[in-house]
Amino acid sequence: MKHCIILLGIFFVGVTSIAAEDWGRTGHRATGEIAEKHLTRKAKRAISNLLQGESLALVSTYGDEIKSDERYWSYSPWHYVNFPFDSTYDNHPKSEKGDLVAAIEQCLSILKSDTSSRDDKVFYLKLLVHFIGDLHQPLHIGMAEDRGGNLFQVRWFDEGTNLHTVWDTKMLESYNMSYTELAANTRELSKSQLEIIQKGSIHDWMMESRELCKDVYANTQTGGKLGYQYMYKYLNTARFQLQKGGIRLAEVLNDIFG
Repeated sequence: MKHCIILLGIFFVGVTSIAAEDWGRTGHRATGEIAEKHLTRKAKRAISNLLQGESLALVSTYGDEIKSDERYWSYSPWHYVNFPFDSTYDNHPKSEKGDLVAAIEQCLSILKSDTSSRDDKVFYLKLLVHFIGDLHQPLHIGMAEDRGGNLFQVRWFDEGTNLHTVWDTKMLESYNMSYTELAANTRELSKSQLEIIQKGSIHDWMMESRELCKDVYANTQTGGKLGYQYMYKYLNTARFQLQKGGIRLAEVLNDIFG
C-alpha cells in the first residue's frame, strides 16, 4: 500500500509538471499583468465583467490547467505551431488538429461574434490570454522533429533538462523574480517604440518569434551545459518577449472590447 501511495504521488507530480508549460506560471502571469497596464478603461470594464473580477494574470494559466481534464485534450495542439526552418507557415501543410495561429484566430472569431454565448466568450478569452503568451515563447514556433525543443537535451547548470523547458521556466526561475516584479521591471518605451510593438498581425508576431527560435538553435548545442553565460545572452530577450506579449495582448483585447 505504501508503494502505491508513492507511485500515485509521482504520477500527480508528473501531471503537474506537464501542465506547467508555456512560459510557466510566472511568465504567463507576467504577460497578463503587463497587459492590464495597457488596456483602455472600456476594455477593462468589459473584461472584468466577463471574468467576474478575475485578473488577466490569474486566468493566464487556464490553458495549461485544463490539460489535466480529458475533455480538453483536443486543445493540446493549439499551444504551438511547428514547421521546418527552411519552410514557412503559409507553405507548410497545416495540422488537422489545429495550431497556435489557428487557435488565436478561433478565439478572436468567437470573442468578436455577437452570437457567441457568454460562457463561450469567457472560455475563449481565457485561452486567448494564454495563447498570446505562447506566441511569444520562441520554442512554441519550433520544429516537429524535436517537439519544439522538448527532445533537445541540455543541462541547466547541473540538472538534466531540455531546451523547451529552459525557455519555459528555467531561466525565469533562476532569475528568482515574481510575476509582479517581472511586470514592474520592464523596459521603458517611447511612444514610437510602443507603436512599433503594437503594429502587425498575429502572423507577423509569430514570424518574429520564429526568427528568435532560429537564433536560439544557432547558439545552443545538444547536450550543452547552460547557465550564467546563457542567461547573460538570453534572459533580457526572454523578459522583453514577456513585455511584448503583454503589450500585444492588450492591443488585441482593446480592439475587441475597447
